[in-house]
Amino acid sequence: MTTKVQRQQTIAKLIAMNPITSQPQLLDLLAVEGIAATQATVSRDLDDLGAVKVRVPGGDTVYALPEFEPARVAPQDHLRRVMGEWVAEVRSSGHLVVLRTPPGCSHVVGSALDRSNLPQILGTVAGDDTLLCVADEETGGPALAATLRDLAGLS
Repeated sequence: MTTKVQRQQTIAKLIAMNPITSQPQLLDLLAVEGIAATQATVSRDLDDLGAVKVRVPGGDTVYALPEFEPARVAPQDHLRRVMGEWVAEVRSSGHLVVLRTPPGCSHVVGSALDRSNLPQILGTVAGDDTLLCVADEETGGPALAATLRDLAGLS
């Protein structure tokens, strides 16, 4: 069985290597890779990856993935979706907050938090299934943990 992360990595690879004009075409290419998915799943994956349609010479529109932009801000609804899907536990100690995710997923949450520009977070460090967030002096760990629990729907 293919995980969400593996499926999304395959989608990113397929978009980079092929001019994909539609979701049904992407579903066919995934099937060739041995990955079965529904159109609804692929639609969510494309949204998670930030895929956009761009016009290419000849007039067709194809899916493309934007280059990583550290200054890009994660919209609040995207941050809530990522937190809700991937964060299983939030705990604090002093100015530190620890988030638990499924194995291999903490970097997804860390990236979304880094791009969110939440002023209470000084920085994040992602491991495999654990994400460490450092709270600013004014906010502190317990208050930041409460904010992150709310974003993850764990309140």
